[in-house]
Amino acid sequence: MNMFQRIAFQRIALLCLLTLGLSMTPAASLAEPALQARPVVNINQASAAELAEALEGVGLTRAEAIVADREQHGPYANADALSRVSGIGPATIERNRSQIKTD
Repeated sequence: MNMFQRIAFQRIALLCLLTLGLSMTPAASLAEPALQARPVVNINQASAAELAEALEGVGLTRAEAIVADREQHGPYANADALSRVSGIGPATIERNRSQIKTD
C-alpha cells in the first residue's frame, strides 16, 4: 500500500467511524433543546403563585400586587388592564400576551 492509498484508507475509516458514532447517538441529543412553554393563565382567577409561574418577568411580589389590585378594583377586562398595577408596563404585557386570558 503506497502513501496515497494509506491516506485514502485512513480518511474512509475515519468517515465510517464518525458516521457510525453519529448513528448511535440518540436523535434527541442532536436536536436543539425545546423551549419551555409557559402555561396560559386566567388573570382574573389565578393565585399569585400561578401568575408568577406563568408570566415572564413577573415574580411573586408583583403577582401578589396583581391579585391585590384585582381584589380591590375588580376583574381585568383584558391583558392591557394589567398596566394599572405598578411595575407592569407595556413590554411585560406584550411579552406575556399569549399566556394571558381573562374569561
